[in-house]
Amino acid sequence: QFYQACKTGIMDRALSVYFLLGWLGGDLLNLIGSFLANQLPLQVYTAVYYVLADLVMLSLYGYYKVKNRGAGATASINTACFFCLLGTATTLTVLGHNRAPEPDPAAFRGRSLLSLGLEGPGPEPISKSEIIGFTIGSISSVLYLCSRLPQIYTNYRRKSTAGVSFLLFALVMLGNLLYGTSVLLKNPEPGQSEGDYILHHLPWLIGSLGVLSLDIIISFQFLAYRTGQSGAGEEREALLAEQGDS
Repeated sequence: QFYQACKTGIMDRALSVYFLLGWLGGDLLNLIGSFLANQLPLQVYTAVYYVLADLVMLSLYGYYKVKNRGAGATASINTACFFCLLGTATTLTVLGHNRAPEPDPAAFRGRSLLSLGLEGPGPEPISKSEIIGFTIGSISSVLYLCSRLPQIYTNYRRKSTAGVSFLLFALVMLGNLLYGTSVLLKNPEPGQSEGDYILHHLPWLIGSLGVLSLDIIISFQFLAYRTGQSGAGEEREALLAEQGDS
């Protein structure tokens, strides 16, 4: 998507700023939840990468919004900058916070925020931080789902997906499919029923498989509007013409 943005120069029209902001909000909560639930280092590093990538994406959006002098640029840029600063501050705060003691290496810890360590024959009671993590995970899933709707509307309004990278959504769909499948295939902890297991993982299942269904809609838009891909050059020329007139 970074390459596509620089290639077409119409990122401010191709992507919805609310799509980017919703994605950033979901990734921020995912990062915070990973710390609260004491997740594996790889999960935390991945969450940090997602937040940083979102901030770069918003920066590119702001750059092309100013460059192309689109209508309403000031309000959109101010909103994007606010969330960029908020995201950076939150990331630094979370990274600087002392983490909880590392769990027993022999205990299996899944990706879900509510994965429970084992102590004795049965699962440990759900801690307060895990409840907070579950709540944050639920909000994160809602933001992920809501972020797709503005982009679907933007594609529909433009009748084109020019400036949007299909590979971005293809890789996201593959990742969500593999993640959701891995959660469903994992056996519940000893003493935990399948119903409780699904409930504990429900926010992340909704966030992965639910977003997958919306990304499939966007994929169909790529097929429906494939003839509009050539419109990227025309849109760019129109933007340059507007700048020349002004």
